[in-house]
This record gives sequence, structure tokens and C-alpha cells, in this order.
Amino acid sequence: MTPLAGITVVALEQAVAAPLATRHLADLGARVIKIERPDGGDFARHYDAAVKGLSSYFVWLNRSKQSLTLDLKRPEAMEVLARLLARADVFVQNLAPGAADRLGLAPAALRDRHPRLIVCTVSGYGAAGPYAAKKAYDLLVQSEVGLVSITGTPDAAAKAGISAADIAAGMYAYSGILTALLARAATGRGATIDVSLFDALGEWMAQPAYYTMYGGAPPPRSGAAHATIAPYGPVRAADGEIVVAVQNAREWTRFCAGVLGWPELEDDDRFRTNALRVKNRDALHVVIESTLGPLPIADIVARLERAGIAYARVNGVAGFVEHPQLVARDVWRDVDSPAGAIRALRPPVRMDGVEPVMRAVPALGEHTTAILEELGIAPHAIDAWRTAGVI
Repeated sequence: MTPLAGITVVALEQAVAAPLATRHLADLGARVIKIERPDGGDFARHYDAAVKGLSSYFVWLNRSKQSLTLDLKRPEAMEVLARLLARADVFVQNLAPGAADRLGLAPAALRDRHPRLIVCTVSGYGAAGPYAAKKAYDLLVQSEVGLVSITGTPDAAAKAGISAADIAAGMYAYSGILTALLARAATGRGATIDVSLFDALGEWMAQPAYYTMYGGAPPPRSGAAHATIAPYGPVRAADGEIVVAVQNAREWTRFCAGVLGWPELEDDDRFRTNALRVKNRDALHVVIESTLGPLPIADIVARLERAGIAYARVNGVAGFVEHPQLVARDVWRDVDSPAGAIRALRPPVRMDGVEPVMRAVPALGEHTTAILEELGIAPHAIDAWRTAGVI
């Protein structure tokens, strides 16, 4: 038995945030019925064609789901959706602002009809406020919450290299749904969950917000180095780069003596405290690279190991894909897809005795006929609907 066996999720979803939440539910054994438009489906299917002709976003976010095509502008399709929701445990949607309400899928209306249903809405800015009706995409939200302003180099701001706002919202939706399922087991009542990209990434911005509100200035953009801890960032070596991380006074002492071979540096007036080291970061960097720069990475690693200082190699994405830690922890699995077998990372949470569900990435509408037949729709009606573009 998987933890969510017997749980049915109906997902009116697209792009990243909601599909990430429901894919994690599918990983735990929930049945996820993904409703897609007949004329192309989830637009994330077309973001790129990097995975054997399939979108890298779509294959990441949609394995183990069932794809049902419905044109929800048609009354027949809305009747199918109504039948599905009557049987469902969870409904997730991240349509454009106001679209669910126009379809009669407002959370209050759904909860009135189905008191045990958990209704999760993922939006850009939430259900209220001056931004509630605005469309929101990941980069826009990264910009609005200030993440872009503190990311990058002193000369140029930058977005995060992954969909940070979408991922944050998806994970909070996932954890909120799990919490609601746990509460329903005790009370018998469903729940209404409202998650926005803005609120989710705003939570992740809490530390910079505190730093700015009470420190008088935002954390400076510092490239790959930590904005408020030093030394904590990349150091050039003779044959590449390595990231070193000194977190406290004890480690600073060991770093000076055991890595730099310069114990008296510990008490240099420019570097005695972390605040001073951050203030004098450029001078500190010159000192560190003048000592370590001529050495190969292997020699620097040996010194760091002996001194007990944390470090990391600067990998590219290809280096991550072949990382020995992934191999040692048996992370890769093969899953099926419309383009054949593809590699997939197993979910990061490991639970004793539970093997995650990692089934195929669905083709558009792959499960439409089977789901409609399960609902009692006659084969001739299914054929007629397909001809008419209902499905």
C-alpha cells in the first residue's frame, strides 16, 4: 500500500505550480486525473522539445497521471467534470484569475455540493487585494517579491535559474493538501486551500526582508558568494573553482591556520568577525586567492578536509546528472513516455517501506476513453463527442 492509495485527485492544471503539487501526490499513490484542453493540452507540453521531442517541463511534472481531454466550454464536458468531482477527494486548479468561478467551480460552491472535497486553488497573487486579477508568471513574481533585486552580481540583477516561485507554490499546495487530508480523517470535513505564488515566494524572502527592515539596507548582490557570510563562496584554483563555506568563529580559526597556513590572519582587524569579513570581502578574497589560487583543487580539498571546513565543487548541470551521490543512493529510475523510456529522479522524501509510484508520462488524452467508460458514458457517445471536439 502506498500512503495515498484510494485518494482521487482531479486537476484542472497547467504550467508548473499545480502540476508539481499533484505529481507529488501521484508519487505517493494518489490517482491524479489531469484535465487538458483537446486542442493541445497543458501548454507546458510545448515549452521545449528537449526530451526525445517532449517538453522537459512536462515530463518532470506529469508522470503517473491520467490525461483526460475535455472542452469545458461544452455542457457535456462540464457534466463529466461534475461526475468526477462527485467521486474525488481533492480538486486542484490554477486557471487564470476568475476562470474557475466563471465555470461554476468556485471553492464555496464546490464545498457546498461536496462537503468532504478538498479544494485547492493555486493563483498568482491570491484571491483578494489589488493584484488578485493580475496574471502572474514565475519571473514576474520573482520580480515583485524582490528576489531578482538581490540575485546576480553587483553590476547586474538576475532571475533564479529555476522556476522558484512556481516550485515554492507547488510545494506549499502539496503540503497543504496533505494537511487537509489528515484533518479530514479526523473531522470528516474537506477544506478550502488558497496558495499563491506571491505568498509562497514571499515566505522564502523572509530573511532578506528582516535584514532590510531592521538592518537598514537590502542584502547586496554578491554573485555566487553569500551576501552576509564570508568567506562563503567560490575560490579560484589552478585548475578550476571550489566553493568554501566558513560558518562560525571556530571554523574561521581552523580555516586561517589549517587551510591558509596563516594563523595570525584570524586576528587581523579587517577580518576578526563575520560582519568585518563581509564589509572587507574584496580584501579577504584577495588574501584567500593569493594563497590558494596557485594550488590544484585536489590540494585545496585535502587542506579543507583536514581542517574540517565544508566545501563543494562547482558542477554544471551535466555534472549533477552524473553525480556519484545520485548513483550511490540509487536515485535514477526509468519511466515510460510517448517517446519511450526516459530517466527520472525518484522523489526526495524517502519513507521506510514505501516505494514511490513512478509510472508513465501520459500522452494527451491517453486515458479519456477509459475514464469516460468508467463513468458510464456509452461508447457511441464517446465517439460522437470526439467527433464534435468535446473531448
